[in-house]
Amino acid sequence: MKVGVLYSRVRIEEKLLVQELDNRGVDYSMIDVRQVRFDLHSQADWEQYDVILERCVSHSRAQAALEILGSWGIPCINTAQVARICGDKLATSLALVANGVPTPQVRVAFTPESALEAIEELGYPAVLKPAVGSWGRLLAKINDREAAEAILEHKATLGTYQHSIFYVQEYIAKPDRDLRTFVVADETICGITRSSAHWITNTARGGQSGNCPITPEIDHISRMAARAVGGGVVAVDLLETPSGDLLVNEVNYTMEFRNSIKPTGVNIPGRIIDYVLAVGEGLATNQDLPAAVPA
Repeated sequence: MKVGVLYSRVRIEEKLLVQELDNRGVDYSMIDVRQVRFDLHSQADWEQYDVILERCVSHSRAQAALEILGSWGIPCINTAQVARICGDKLATSLALVANGVPTPQVRVAFTPESALEAIEELGYPAVLKPAVGSWGRLLAKINDREAAEAILEHKATLGTYQHSIFYVQEYIAKPDRDLRTFVVADETICGITRSSAHWITNTARGGQSGNCPITPEIDHISRMAARAVGGGVVAVDLLETPSGDLLVNEVNYTMEFRNSIKPTGVNIPGRIIDYVLAVGEGLATNQDLPAAVPA
């Protein structure tokens, strides 16, 4: 078997995944997406790979590469479909809602005027997000009408793609933490809490991680979310409501996990490589998963 690892920057996560491949004596190649040239009329250079593990930082490059490789029938983790859904918050919300996964209320608008109406319909505070983005960047918690008018004016003036679609989400008054679970091949392998006094709790923004025991409820909603976006290897971000219910906030397809190994005690890169090798051997697939998990 030969594994291709598609990357754009070697982070700690990629080093840990490569270490797992080395420990198992797996034949692999590191493929820098910045140097790749795809010949759409010939896939000969790629026929050597039994499976591709995608680990690009850039969503657009990852999406394009997965579309090409998938069209050639090369198994990819994750698939272009999963990347397409998880890389766009609107597409994620549509998939979650269509599959009955509990999620915060969302409104989508296309002008500052209609966005202001959407925000006031949801009520203050509300959260304004870019449709495409990660690491908690460009999120805004809008506490009142004056703040809404100012932020919407700024976004309209900036005028880039990230600011042309107004994705407005209900603000959930969660405790000073949220939850992240890791789902591999339809199994919730572990989870962490991400705690911060700030309302954005991403570890990339300074949130502190701790172990989150996987209860039947957390397992159920995590696998529902993973299946809704197409399965494979994903991280599911969960919010706890004041009444104790769980809502799926986002699903991530090329997640970071460096800060989750120690608190959970789970060898996350090892579990990912287990799945990669199983897919490469034809023993596992993330296709054709049922849309919902039986209660």
